[in-house]
Amino acid sequence: MAADMSSGLPTTIKRGTPAFRRANIAFFLSAFAIFASLYSVQPLLPIFAEEFGLDAGASSLALSATTATLAIALLLASWVSDRLGRRTLMVWAIVLTAGLGLLLPLAPNWTTLLAIRTLIGLTLSGLPAVAMVYLAEEMDPDALGFSMGLYIGGTAIGGMAGRLVSGILADWLGWRPALAILGAAIAVAALVVIVLLPRPHNSARNRLSAGDLVRLIVLQFRDKGLPWLFLSAFLLMGSFVTLYNYAGFRLALPPFSLSHTAISAIFVVYLLGSFSSAWAGGLAQRLGRRKVFWAMVLTMGIGVFLTIVPSTPVIIAGLAIATMGYFAAHGIASAWVARRALVGRAQASAIYLFAYYLGSSVLGTLGGYAWVAWGWTGVMLVSGGAIVAAMLVAIRLMALPPLPIAEKPAAPPAGV
Repeated sequence: MAADMSSGLPTTIKRGTPAFRRANIAFFLSAFAIFASLYSVQPLLPIFAEEFGLDAGASSLALSATTATLAIALLLASWVSDRLGRRTLMVWAIVLTAGLGLLLPLAPNWTTLLAIRTLIGLTLSGLPAVAMVYLAEEMDPDALGFSMGLYIGGTAIGGMAGRLVSGILADWLGWRPALAILGAAIAVAALVVIVLLPRPHNSARNRLSAGDLVRLIVLQFRDKGLPWLFLSAFLLMGSFVTLYNYAGFRLALPPFSLSHTAISAIFVVYLLGSFSSAWAGGLAQRLGRRKVFWAMVLTMGIGVFLTIVPSTPVIIAGLAIATMGYFAAHGIASAWVARRALVGRAQASAIYLFAYYLGSSVLGTLGGYAWVAWGWTGVMLVSGGAIVAAMLVAIRLMALPPLPIAEKPAAPPAGV
């Protein structure tokens, strides 16, 4: 992948080459490992509450502490990658995450477990912050679409598998062996990534100063649409995580009394989310994002409120519908951010992800205390309230004037 000396242009990774296969295997496994690690504790929250003598809100910190740290670190990770290099940051991210994952089942108490999960949020940030940038820089245009799709598929499958494996194994063996087995699998994936991930040759070296980084972040909030999209990320993710965090608590109690294995199996509906995201993306491309986004948010809202019905099949149907609506809305909003960010696209994406994981942390924990106080009604106040607010944001975005295709990008801040 050295530069083409005859043309002076860098050589990208071509489809069908050994480098293409190596890169795709490495990116799929890294996405799988990172998101399996992130969400592996979600089905274990009721177990943590019982073992460590916690209420639902406190046990949710096992996930919320990770996502809060991840949210903050994402704002800096892409900036750090310009100094360390894309591959170096990604490799360290997955290696450190794997190491901390192996320590997690050895945690002697809740405080230690929470500290490890907080550090995992920091190490996790190195991959999602730069993975798509690496692919965009290194992949040939004909190969980019496939590689991006495979990476996104790895994140969805990793998140689902992490929940399934930890939940089912915890039911059979206990939560410590379950996390140990998952941690070992993530460590193996990390070793494969180190061996296979090609060294980048086309990385843009845009060494922003700290002041320039702040100015680019501030610039995103001057756009008429981006702040609303950031808010939608906070609300949608917060509603979605709250729904899933405490569905397990509810379904474990009478009259449902489902086992941890059965509750974990519900996460299979994440596959529906992957399909809905691709379908909605194509629909938004044809009809326009502002005409489709609100409908996907509404779909998610219908699913959220269906879970009020005290029937296992209806609750599962509600979770499935909410999942499809959520992934579709999230996919549209992510692409919308990239379209509207005329300057500082990496910073706009980082802010979107910051809001996304902050919503998971703040509303996810708030939902736990609402569950303790008012049961599923309290969860609906948080999750349902967030989705109603997201619907109002979606309606506001319908009135957003589109950016002219021929519009020139705004001038970046001085020095950028």
